[in-house]
Amino acid sequence: MGSANLKPLLFEAGRKPLIALTSPSILLISAMTGAENCAANLAKQLSFSVHVAIDRKEGLSMLRKRSYSIVIVDDSIAEGDPRGAEMLWRYTGLAIPLQINFALSGTARLARDVRAALNRREQEQALAMRAAAYTIESQLKSTMTGLLLQSQLALAEPAVTAPVASKLRMVIELAGSLRLQLERAQA
Repeated sequence: MGSANLKPLLFEAGRKPLIALTSPSILLISAMTGAENCAANLAKQLSFSVHVAIDRKEGLSMLRKRSYSIVIVDDSIAEGDPRGAEMLWRYTGLAIPLQINFALSGTARLARDVRAALNRREQEQALAMRAAAYTIESQLKSTMTGLLLQSQLALAEPAVTAPVASKLRMVIELAGSLRLQLERAQA
């Protein structure tokens, strides 16, 4: 079958092409004759659904319709039209972009490259989550410290009535308890 007759296909490990899109997924943009076989092998090795587009235009169309976990572009497509390749990269969204020379890389190497990129992405996400958690904890601690201080200052005012003083003591106790829980969570 010649590459001009190829249509976008969706493969999933151990099955015939599917109509429904599943996640995680790969978009493989390549005009090589064996693109369908490569997609089927990748789907089997990685347990991902794999879509195939035969050219940049078809790839862009597919990227506009949905998002992918990874977008793999054949070197011949990227190098043949650098401006078009830039457009592809812009439309990948949060997908991991990979440019591969299919003339030099087999499916096994491609699967290793995909796994390595996914591991790297996973590590980056874990670091970002830790940084976000640290920022939130710091902000909460700061807010709790301010609440404690303001409550204690208000309680020290001579004009505070007994019912208000009782409520302020409760606020101080609750804020102190929450602050201790935050400190334990950070340790």
